[in-house]
Formats: sequence, C-alpha cells, structure tokens
Amino acid sequence: MRAVFAEESRISVLDVPEEILEPLSRSPVARDVAHRAGVSTATVSRVLNGSAGVRADKREAVMRAAQDLGFVANGAARALSTRRFMAVGAVVPNIENEAFVRVLSSFQERLRQAGYTLVAANAGYDLEDELREATFLLERGVDGLMLVGDIHHPDLHTRIARHGIPMVQTFSLSRERPCVGFDNAASAARAANYLIDLGHRRIGVISGLRKDNDRGGARVTGIAQALAARGLTLAPEHDIEISYGIGGGRDGFRQMLAGGPPPTAIICGTDQIAFGAMIEARARGLDVPGDLSVIGHNDSDFAPFLDPALTTIRIHSAEIGHAAGDHLIARMQGRPVVRLTQIDAELILRASTAPPRKPTLD
Repeated sequence: MRAVFAEESRISVLDVPEEILEPLSRSPVARDVAHRAGVSTATVSRVLNGSAGVRADKREAVMRAAQDLGFVANGAARALSTRRFMAVGAVVPNIENEAFVRVLSSFQERLRQAGYTLVAANAGYDLEDELREATFLLERGVDGLMLVGDIHHPDLHTRIARHGIPMVQTFSLSRERPCVGFDNAASAARAANYLIDLGHRRIGVISGLRKDNDRGGARVTGIAQALAARGLTLAPEHDIEISYGIGGGRDGFRQMLAGGPPPTAIICGTDQIAFGAMIEARARGLDVPGDLSVIGHNDSDFAPFLDPALTTIRIHSAEIGHAAGDHLIARMQGRPVVRLTQIDAELILRASTAPPRKPTLD
C-alpha cells in the first residue's frame, strides 16, 4: 500500500508497510462472542439478557469471551426485543438543591441494586421544561419515572399513561397518584407553633418560588394557619418570596426590614435562605437568636456547624429516595405496592432559636 503526504506544497509518495495503514478493526458483535465461546448466537443472547435455562459452564464461557473481546451489548436493540430499557427517569426542580441531590443518590442506589440505571434531568421549577424533559425520557423508553410534587403540566400524566409505565411522586402527598413524601403544611406549622410557644408573636416567612410549587406554597399556608389558630396573623410585609440561595436570603431579610418593624422570628424555605438571612441580620447589628430567631428547612450538612447552629425542619430525603426506588422497582416487576408512603419531616432544635429578648404584645 502507498500513502501520500503533503509538506510545504510538495507531494511525496512513500512506500509504507501494509499493517501500519490497516483500518481500525470493527467492534466485536454477538457472533464473535459466540464463536470464541463455542456456542450459538442464541445462547449469547440468552446469557446477556439474563434469561434462565443456560448451563453454568456455557454462561461462564460467554461472559469470559465477551470480556476478552471487549464486547458491549447493544442496549437499544435489546430494549426493542425485550421492551425493557432497564433505565428509570427522574425529573427534579433544582439539581443543585441538597434535598434533591440526596433523594437522587438514594434513589439511584436502590435502582442499581435491582439492575436499573438512573437518567436524571433538571426542570428549573418550570412546568413546560419539566414536560419537555419527561417527554424526552419517555420517548427513549425508560421503564419508570420519578417526579417531584403534585403540580405538573396538564399533558404530563396523559403522556405517562400513554407509554404505560409506572410513576411515583416525591416530597409531597397526593390524593390521586402514587407518592412518597410528607405533609409540607403540617411540618411548617410545627415550626410556627414552636416559635409561638417560645413567646414570639411577630413571625415572618422567607420562601423560595411558590408558583407551580406545591411544597413551598403548602408550607406558607401551614404557617399562616398555625398563626391564625393562635390568634395571630402573617403580616404581608413579613411574607417574602425570593429566589433561592444565600443571596436570596439576604435580599429577603432586607425586604422585611424595609417594611417596618422586623419580626422577632423567621421561618425560611431552605437552610441556604436561612443562612443568608442570618448573615444579613448580623451585618445590621442584630443578634441571632437574641434579636431574631431563625428556622431553616432541609437540615443541610452545614446546618449544625453554623454559628449559631441552625434550627431546621429535617426532610428525610434519603429515605424518600429509597422508598421511591422500592415503589417503582416493585411495580416494574409486577408486584403490588401501597399508593401512598408518608415519611414525616421533623423539627430539629438547635441554637438559632430562643425566646424573644423582650415580651411582645399579642
């Protein structure tokens, strides 16, 4: 074989050993595995698909041959023949939120134990984006789907039903659909009642986005209802909705201070928001918890290490992920499951809350 090289507009024809210019060898196929193992291609297919009825020695020979050849099974072709992709989809509102990271991690752990792969997507608290991401996963043949919350695009459940796969919702409870979660209103009301019992009467809220977010909206509702039951109100100037993050918490507390006398306690939608509020309070010379008690939400890894350590509502995200994985695995394998699994959140008391420095009038 001869090769042509160009160098400084001069062309040279060189004799080159045949093997150097040999094209790259093709990827091994099932026929190659069968030939090396001394079995039929049908036996190779049964082994790789996990079918029963293959002798142990033949199964071992096929697996050894596949490993020696670097054979990778064609998952798409197998999915077409078996109608199983062995993958499960998940769409979460915010991939950076620690609670969702935890739930995805534990969810994936359960799926991996059962032989499934997780494919996750971020929706950014946008129902149109959630629909788009979920549709992408459905069209690629996922065997199950995990969602967050009970508010979704009107077309989403129709598309899930059309594909005939099981779905489970997380982080909230639903009267109609399979779910693993907790009562968001009740958990937030527990925090409000704790502050009232400490003697607080002016209690504020800094939450993240509430639009199309049944978790955030329910928590604010729960706080307002707890206050009303004790003869108190959530003042409009103390009810702040902001973007997520530490910066959002600082901005939310600034807005509160601009509205008049500040509350003596605030409940925040996330621990990051709470951290931001604490930073802003200190920047303005306020003591936490002497002048301002603060409660977060999620019990992030950093919450016990803040100064003061953060009182927060602990969401058992890892348990929710495990239970959601168990639910989908059982349904994908045709086993019965309960429709609703409730894993209650709990109030974790730390040093960021205390009785108000001075008694306030009811």
